[in-house]
Amino acid sequence: MMHNAEQIGAAASPGFLPALRTFSLLAATLTAGLMAGLFAAFAYAVMPALARSNDAVYVEVMRNINVVIVNPLFMTLFMGGVGVGLAAVITTWRAPDPAARWWALAGFAAYLVMFMITVAANVPLNDQLAADPGQDPAAARAAFENSWVAWNIARAVVATGSLVAFGAALLYARPSK
Repeated sequence: MMHNAEQIGAAASPGFLPALRTFSLLAATLTAGLMAGLFAAFAYAVMPALARSNDAVYVEVMRNINVVIVNPLFMTLFMGGVGVGLAAVITTWRAPDPAARWWALAGFAAYLVMFMITVAANVPLNDQLAADPGQDPAAARAAFENSWVAWNIARAVVATGSLVAFGAALLYARPSK
């Protein structure tokens, strides 16, 4: 008599694992790319534009962005990237080319670093900016801008590394013909 895992394995088509591997790697690559693009856009467009604003406008816009960004789509992509990244590592662990596993692991590690930078640096700065709406805008900006911009650039770079690594894993995980 077959055990449950054997029954599931026997019932799955031979192409199931490669298809699941491809899907998880595509999803991980896509989420890493979307996060990299978002953070990069802040680095090369949004923050330089806001830097031209007076203190009151700068603080008001950043407070508004920090409220609006916490929406279902962003949260699904940001948090979901952890899940699909882990799935990518698991599904590539026994890929025919071991390079796929190591690239997937590197992509996941980079995504986790980006995630941690966001949670440990950018979000607390956002919270600090929102905490005292009556604070002098110049003081609020001075306590926020340079650190937030630096950490945003760091997470943009790391997220781009995650995108590149997951993309490489996707190439190495292609089924041979």
